[in-house]
Amino acid sequence: MILSFRIKKLSIRQVTWFLTVTVSISSALIGVIVFYGGNLKWVAIGVFFLILSNFLIIRFFVEQFLFHRIKLIYKLITDSKREINTKDLAGENIETVNTHVMEWAETTKKELASLQNLEEYRKNYVGNISHELKTPIFTIQGYLHTLLDGGLYDQKINMDFLQRAADNADRLQNIVEDLEVISRLESGQVQLELTKFDLKKLCEEVVQDLAVMAEKKLISMRFKENNTPYTMVLGDKNAITQVITNLIVNSIKYGRDGGVTKIGFHDLEGELLCEISDNGIGIDEKHIKHLFDRFYRVDSSRSRKQGGSGLGLSIVKHIIEAHQKTLNVRSTPEYGSTFGFTLQKV
Repeated sequence: MILSFRIKKLSIRQVTWFLTVTVSISSALIGVIVFYGGNLKWVAIGVFFLILSNFLIIRFFVEQFLFHRIKLIYKLITDSKREINTKDLAGENIETVNTHVMEWAETTKKELASLQNLEEYRKNYVGNISHELKTPIFTIQGYLHTLLDGGLYDQKINMDFLQRAADNADRLQNIVEDLEVISRLESGQVQLELTKFDLKKLCEEVVQDLAVMAEKKLISMRFKENNTPYTMVLGDKNAITQVITNLIVNSIKYGRDGGVTKIGFHDLEGELLCEISDNGIGIDEKHIKHLFDRFYRVDSSRSRKQGGSGLGLSIVKHIIEAHQKTLNVRSTPEYGSTFGFTLQKV
């Protein structure tokens, strides 16, 4: 145990000397035993040359073997084409070399896991976007081919089919526009116009704009009673309007008929937390980590019936992150969901 610990503390050069001397002395003892009984002079000469040859040969091969392997390892873990200096390596002890290799192995493991997650995300993204685009394209094709095959002259269906084709064309346009927005947000091309505004007043305006949509499902929208009275924040007003609109629209779409959407504000010292809650269908925990992925839908069939591009929450996430703030979600199936984001108080 102690010997193992001490060897770990030795440098690579010291290890080669240790091995060389140990093997040479062992060989010398063997030589003495073999030559014992002969002429003492020739015994001494024989042992001397045996030690010398073992010393030179063993030291050469051990050192070359160690340095050759370790140089390869260092080139691998540093991903460098430069020549590794043998003198620098000679001063490294075995424990240090082991630590470097273990750190490299751990980093590589994390990178591989990250690449695997990215590859899985890429495959899902390609599959989702293909599905999202195919649906309106096939629908448009179906209506147009029906009209070209004679339906255009049928007064019962021609205007109806043209309107449905136009609606799906609008949906395609919305998908492309939302993708462009996300792309600009990710690349940093969108310059936020930070201004001071009243977040509660902005929410009241959005609530008024969405009143008709809420009435169709008999959903009431109201502000929580324990709201903080001070709601002045710093942010891009147009972008935050898009965030609030998207979150309230989702609370209506996936809320229960006759349910309620609540909007609350909480003072977090230097920040203001805005939360939008519903008592709708809720979201299972396994879906939450993917909720802000592009085109991710918890319930594909129901989500598409509700309309939208499937990019709304992804845009919300990017807008809040562009403000260097946080977005969070809490949800329980059958009880509802709460989405919250923070902004800097003024």
